[in-house]
Amino acid sequence: MEKMPGNPLNSLNFSGGPGALPESVLQQVQESILAVPGVGLSILGISHRSDWFAAVVSELENNIRTLLNLPKNYHVLFLQGGATQQFSMLPMTLLAGKTQAADYLHTGYWSGKALPEARRVGPVNVAWSGESSAFKRLPSDEELDFHPDAPYLHYISNETVEGLQFNRTLGRDDVPRICDMSSDFLSAPGEFERFSMIYAHAQKNIGPAGVTVVVVKDELLKNAPNNLPGFLDYRTQIEAHSIFNTPPVFAIYVVLLVTRWLINEIGGLAAMGEINSAKAQLLYQALDSSNQFYRGHATEQDRSKMNVAFNLPTQEQEEKFLTAALNAGFSGLGGHRSLGGIRASLYNGLQLAAVEKLVEFMEDFRRRQC
Repeated sequence: MEKMPGNPLNSLNFSGGPGALPESVLQQVQESILAVPGVGLSILGISHRSDWFAAVVSELENNIRTLLNLPKNYHVLFLQGGATQQFSMLPMTLLAGKTQAADYLHTGYWSGKALPEARRVGPVNVAWSGESSAFKRLPSDEELDFHPDAPYLHYISNETVEGLQFNRTLGRDDVPRICDMSSDFLSAPGEFERFSMIYAHAQKNIGPAGVTVVVVKDELLKNAPNNLPGFLDYRTQIEAHSIFNTPPVFAIYVVLLVTRWLINEIGGLAAMGEINSAKAQLLYQALDSSNQFYRGHATEQDRSKMNVAFNLPTQEQEEKFLTAALNAGFSGLGGHRSLGGIRASLYNGLQLAAVEKLVEFMEDFRRRQC
């Protein structure tokens, strides 16, 4: 397959993160780097204390509530430090001083990163681990060992590295649910009102690196410790409307543009979910019809619509595939360093046409190898 002229690399960006942004958003960002419409200043030089930026934060808070269909007792925060900071900030708020263990699921690379941070603060019960199955599947309800007196349940809805995704809401309604939705946030409808906290760093579906969206229910914080550092206290950030210190103005503005795109151009999460399902179905069909030349990592019922991890018969063929793909204009297809192989990420900003081109390339490459 020849390299496709005229296609900007971003349109064929299958990276696990930062992911592709919608073309219309990129065009607005390009304009705003020179001068934000109606402001006359570059987005890179607008004060975080300006009335304009306060309006950006307010609109973005409302857009996310609208997309998730959440009431006013959920606060929306735009924090720094990525999901990694939330791995620590969460147990500092909810687990410190507790004798009951918090329930955690260990379903892959990133949920494994959350465990040691929680253990620094208090007791942790691993309600299920997929380590023995090489993180190729997710648990059934019968396998889960949840405690009714746990301070909270924490899990990751989509494991970016292994390509695993839950298609149901886990846990008990009387135990607070905390979910890291970093790699599938705003990608489809969900039962978001059943969660006490959702967090997601932006560089997958909703914007560039530098900002993490946290959606938190009021009642979750009522017994939080009073000795937390201000920067690490959700209540302080709520009072300051995410402007406790200098926030990432540029990243927050881009997330605002993405939410406008989701609402006004896509038509909401139901429509976005249909688009993402079509992209995933197309790529998995290519894997399943390849006579085991392309071998998916995840068990079929647990496959992610966001991240498709797979292997070729040999490492040598994988290296040839990645070289040929790069020459053909496809970016970011190398698997995570912990797993290797190939990974195609199908985040919101990636168009169906890009997946069609990838599937065409994969079939051509397979024919030439077999």
